[in-house]
Amino acid sequence: MLYDPIKTTIGKLAGYHPIARVIIYKMLDLVLLRAWYVKREIKRFAGSRQRPIEVLDAGSGFGQYTYFIASRYTRSLVSGVDLKKEQVDDCTRFFAHRKLTNARFIQADLTQFHEENKYDLAISIDVMEHIVDDVLVFKNLYHALRPGALLIISTPSDLGGSDAEDAHDESFIGEHVRNGYGMEEIKGKLMHAGFSKVEAGYSYGNPGQIAWKLSMKYPMLILGLSKWFLLLLPFYYLVTIPLCLLLNLIDVNRRHTKGTGLIVKALKLSPPENSAQ
Repeated sequence: MLYDPIKTTIGKLAGYHPIARVIIYKMLDLVLLRAWYVKREIKRFAGSRQRPIEVLDAGSGFGQYTYFIASRYTRSLVSGVDLKKEQVDDCTRFFAHRKLTNARFIQADLTQFHEENKYDLAISIDVMEHIVDDVLVFKNLYHALRPGALLIISTPSDLGGSDAEDAHDESFIGEHVRNGYGMEEIKGKLMHAGFSKVEAGYSYGNPGQIAWKLSMKYPMLILGLSKWFLLLLPFYYLVTIPLCLLLNLIDVNRRHTKGTGLIVKALKLSPPENSAQ
């Protein structure tokens, strides 16, 4: 199925009223397991900094993670970059309404994004599986980061990511250019881009996969058939959400030997460490 029409529908609902958008952000933070993993890593990094940080949200979409960072770390500066002008304009209006002056949005293609030594933290959440020239983007992000900065990536793995069991299977998310990454594959690409220390772990183990199907896949399949299902969606989630939250909690507190998602952390070492090697 094509995922973009569903995202567009959600985006329209979010744009209906600023309060509706905040509610949808909160719902996505609860339902999307990747948000649990990503927010945990952001908190670990930001909490260890002694000064305000500058953050790059590479592929910011309709601003879910930019909003989390800008509203939680109000002394930090967040830049959301997205290819789609309508997303950038929409987020700019919303953040202005919320008076979050520590965030800005830029329309840019990440393959042509060039900044130098500017950011302390960059995040890329379910973006790289949409981009053919991923190594070029990794290089651009490396250059945009200051020495000692961290890049956090969430992306599907090649172990069933995008709900595809084989490299030749069609992705559940029709816009993906790859179904997922192998762990060593993405680590190798990041090292090639210049990062000196890369760690990766699986997300969406068995508990997370069940929660994803209940909370995302099945509702989207039905929404793809008829948007009238939106009227029944609150009742569906009233029944399923407690189980999904429990499964998400179990998943995020386990180490997985395999999973359909990857959480990757790549560190750009400071000059003294680089020169010592």
